[in-house]
Amino acid sequence: MPIVQLEDITYSYNHEPAVEGVTLSIDQGDFVGFIGPNGSGKSTLIKIILGLLKPDKGKVYLFGTKVEKFSDWEKIGYVPQKAGLMPVKFPITVGEIVALSAKNKSAANSALEAIDMRKHKNSLITELSGGQQQRVFIARALATQPQLLILDEPTVGVDAEAQSGFYDLLKHLNETKKLTLILVSHDVDVVAHEVKTIVCINKNLVCHGPPKDIISGDFINQLYGKHLKFVVHGH
Repeated sequence: MPIVQLEDITYSYNHEPAVEGVTLSIDQGDFVGFIGPNGSGKSTLIKIILGLLKPDKGKVYLFGTKVEKFSDWEKIGYVPQKAGLMPVKFPITVGEIVALSAKNKSAANSALEAIDMRKHKNSLITELSGGQQQRVFIARALATQPQLLILDEPTVGVDAEAQSGFYDLLKHLNETKKLTLILVSHDVDVVAHEVKTIVCINKNLVCHGPPKDIISGDFINQLYGKHLKFVVHGH
């Protein structure tokens, strides 16, 4: 049974289609990368999956249940864009942030342990680097012990070294915790080298499959144009 199932999803902003006729399923244990140009509908699809937007047409199923009737939201963790950008003087500790969504103290500690941030439990969030802050917000999402984690452009504003460690962390969570991941990213090269499945969105579903099949075909040119070239990823 797919964890996420979209059937013929269409959604418009002010009568302008953002996504059109998207049908897609995501299985348990997958690591899926959503790619596409700016304004292609990636974030709109995420909001539809999360029940934040109601599609004009089509059906959404989460864990086999229609999204309108779905209530087990603790099964889904979400890290939005720029989650780690905190006001400079915001007086809250790492432990307090994670505890906001934790089922209990043990779950909070386990989440911090999973992302190797337990030693920073009593640190103010604003004392951490951008990469460390992003890890904390992943821990907050993990504290509900979800089966699906959705990350929308999670490395925006994070330096290259921190990004490398970040993707190592995601793969570790996917492989050892069997956590299903959906990663929205503008970085096609990173997605192609890190995920198990690529979903290409440009209002409709352009392609869906393993990275080796997607990048070796003509799908990327259809998505971005004919001038996109892949470079060797050093990670």
